Amino acid sequence: MRQLVQAKGIYMLTQEELLLLNDVAQEATANETTSGNSLVVFSGQCNFSGNKLPLTIIEQLHKHGLQQPGKCVWRKQTAEESPTKAKQQHYVLLDAASLAASSPLDLQRHRADYVCLSFYKLFGYPTGVGALLVSRRGAEVLQKRFYGGGTINYAYPHSMDHQLRDVFHERFEDGTLPFLSIVELLQGFRTLERLVPGGNTMERISRHVHGLARYCAEQLRQLQHANGAPLIRLYNNDGYEQRATQGGIVTFNVLTESGDYVGFGEVACVASLHRILLRTGCFCNIGACQRYLQLSDDTMDAIYKRAGRVCGDYYDLLNGQPTGAVRVSFGYMSRLEDVERLLEMLRNSYVTSKRQQRVEFIVNQVAQLPKPLQQRAQHLRPRLQQLAIYPIKSCAAFKITNAGESWPLTEQGLQYDREWMIVDMSGMALTQKRCTHLCLLQPRIVHDQLQLHFDSSSSFVSVPLSLSAQAENSARCRSKVCRQPIEGYDCGDEVANWLSDQLGIDGLRLLRQSGQRSSAANGKQQKQQLSLVNQAQFLLVNRASVRSLDFEEPLDETVDRFRGNIIVETDVPFEELSYTQLRIGDVHFHVDGPCQRCDMICINQRTGERSPETLTTIARMQSGKMRFGIYISQVQSDATDDPHDEQQQQKQLHLTCGDVIVID
Repeated sequence: MRQLVQAKGIYMLTQEELLLLNDVAQEATANETTSGNSLVVFSGQCNFSGNKLPLTIIEQLHKHGLQQPGKCVWRKQTAEESPTKAKQQHYVLLDAASLAASSPLDLQRHRADYVCLSFYKLFGYPTGVGALLVSRRGAEVLQKRFYGGGTINYAYPHSMDHQLRDVFHERFEDGTLPFLSIVELLQGFRTLERLVPGGNTMERISRHVHGLARYCAEQLRQLQHANGAPLIRLYNNDGYEQRATQGGIVTFNVLTESGDYVGFGEVACVASLHRILLRTGCFCNIGACQRYLQLSDDTMDAIYKRAGRVCGDYYDLLNGQPTGAVRVSFGYMSRLEDVERLLEMLRNSYVTSKRQQRVEFIVNQVAQLPKPLQQRAQHLRPRLQQLAIYPIKSCAAFKITNAGESWPLTEQGLQYDREWMIVDMSGMALTQKRCTHLCLLQPRIVHDQLQLHFDSSSSFVSVPLSLSAQAENSARCRSKVCRQPIEGYDCGDEVANWLSDQLGIDGLRLLRQSGQRSSAANGKQQKQQLSLVNQAQFLLVNRASVRSLDFEEPLDETVDRFRGNIIVETDVPFEELSYTQLRIGDVHFHVDGPCQRCDMICINQRTGERSPETLTTIARMQSGKMRFGIYISQVQSDATDDPHDEQQQQKQLHLTCGDVIVID
């Protein structure tokens, strides 16, 4: 509509500004002159929250006008004065599509100039048929800026000359009317009178739907997790006590026991499989969505412009925050049993069940979902977001981030991960605890070489990736990692001198692991072959868990602090702490336990600067425990006499960005 209205400016009024019209009688100043017309548009009932506005606003606008037009959304480039400087004739368009569906509407009392209605919302059928009611006052000033078939007396092909029809409604009814659907409206009115007999049909429907909405909201407020945390967050203005201010709509989001949001797409999938029809998203009302979800303008840009969301999709969470909600709309056909069924679904799915149970419940029945929800269901399982290979212990990562890009695995973990380390003159490993600038040493794997770059310097040095090529011209040496002796090859003077120059420490050497190193046996777990890691083959870090720390730095920088190999993202922070077994693509892993953190995570991996708040934040969130991320190890297949299986075992496995993660 805003694109078609010919106006000097378009202004946005908040609900609070509209309500002021009822509290303060606005008087025009004596020296103002009439100049043009203004159209004020508002909804009688918000289709997002069900909140109703008093229709007495219409009378106030007609009597006193609108002295403060609100925030300017668009203004024609002109030297004319602002609309606030001149008295104008105010016309009112009442959007009654949501209101009239379940509430009485007295147009003799509330004389809007224009009223739009939806018969689909009123009857549930037919779709695509609505009405624009126009008062005589409104008809006098409503001018059409375009024309279609059936609305003109003539139109010349060789010029812009045309003449609209004389009868008002004929000028605005373009093309062939959907007369078959219009005929069916009569049956809709008859059905309402038959189902709700005794007169005052809409008044009785209004009491019915308000009672259901009030009961539903009260019951939703009482739903709690085992730890006492609320399950539901309701979006509402003034509660459900007064029918005059609240319609038959209940809008909410589901929360986890830790207070994080569950995506509305997941809720829609669960509800659909329980044969419950819910509306989710922003309900074609982005303004109300932004208001109730408290989304900033920058967040709106992040959702729609940068993330590429469109109206009607199931992009339900952005950085853990909801981009929409779940709506329950009650009508004349709704029953108390419908509310109880919804409550039972929420209790069984979100109070007594774990998330992995819900995910498997959805994924195993994905074919039964409507097609738009099937795509959302496929993304309920977490996916591998990034692989980080740290060729040199305690230095920067070589990252694999593009979807579909793979990296091979060896019996020690990711290929080339922590195969090298820097040692000092005494043969001790150099780490970021002693030299924070190690994080600025950036290894790059290029063809058959490992290139070493330092910060922004153009200087670099290379060593061969091939272990056999390294062994030909290298001396054997020994060192220790976590008090465990290791054997390796010295990578030569050239790289040693380069490292000493860049880091400013004399006598540094680069050592490459040559012998096998095994983890200690742990209960039923097999011994694992290890590279120069401290404890386990892989460290898994969840971006959702990192985001919950809410640091004032880019999320990727905070993720880098934890130096994980396998970066995933789930809907729920710290979900990974409950894992015992998982499969990424075709590779099975066992969880060795949580990673106990030291002050190394206080080092910003982009700058080398220390900041202690990382460790203190984790300690505060976990009651003094310093755990973040989980150690995992690849599960080795048992030996078999089947030649075919042996060939499979010899085949090198890969991890691929975008791989689905299945929790066993």
